[in-house]
Amino acid sequence: MTPSLASGMRIRSARFSDAGAIAALNNRFASEGVMLFRKPDQIALSIDDYIVATNVRGTVIACGALKEYAPSLAEVAAIAVAPEAHGKGLGKAIVRAVEELALKRGTTEIFALTLEPGFFEAVGFQRVERARYPEKIRRDCIGCARRFACIEICFAKEVGTPKKAAA
Repeated sequence: MTPSLASGMRIRSARFSDAGAIAALNNRFASEGVMLFRKPDQIALSIDDYIVATNVRGTVIACGALKEYAPSLAEVAAIAVAPEAHGKGLGKAIVRAVEELALKRGTTEIFALTLEPGFFEAVGFQRVERARYPEKIRRDCIGCARRFACIEICFAKEVGTPKKAAA
């Protein structure tokens, strides 16, 4: 994982004690309709899937998560950077750290649904059709209030090579 950034910022795995701060950051954008609302207890249940960036005081100022759908497939999700920390490379650093987590877990393909296509293009993702990921649609989109009016764009990236089966 990326150990540190300039100005005392640090990227690390999330801890249970971060769940409230992650939810607060995420929900700042959810209130604007940019992200989906998440409760701290929902985040705590999957805390091992979250990466955070902290400032010099240890305050969570950015986050992201890896949502696994299959042994080789996962979603880069919940990418959020506090407005006061925009422009410092934290979003890209979080995505890189989530990619590293995916590699550690043996994931070979990651995808993201986003309202910020330029960001994901800038970090090496390619635009793809959402229908390519029926796992996502079955698990998350079916229950989403925006499913019939979704304007998110799907992006994907290969992050590893499939492991060869033993002969």
